[in-house]
Amino acid sequence: MNVVRVVALFVVAAVAEIGGAWMVWQGVREHRGLAWIGAGIAALAAYGFVATLQDDANFGRVLAAYGGIFVAGSLAWGVVVDGFAPDRYDLIGAAICLAGVGVIMFAPRTL
Repeated sequence: MNVVRVVALFVVAAVAEIGGAWMVWQGVREHRGLAWIGAGIAALAAYGFVATLQDDANFGRVLAAYGGIFVAGSLAWGVVVDGFAPDRYDLIGAAICLAGVGVIMFAPRTL
């Protein structure tokens, strides 16, 4: 398993999913309109496609591991895009999630 490829695909998926959800949020909650909502829906669809590109054939494993990336990525998105200031518990929780990603995706397994 190529670690760089796994991480890169997870990052691309996170940008598509988190960005898509953010665009829908902006369209609905911030009244930016249907174009924002439509762009968000397209980005969310792209996320669904990117997730299928992982080498691991186990849907449950890939999506479970991606969940940790989503948690950390959502906090990072909030910091960069919305000026959110995570507290120590946010950061500890994200670190735990990322550790879980490592265990799920990169633990040695016997076939």
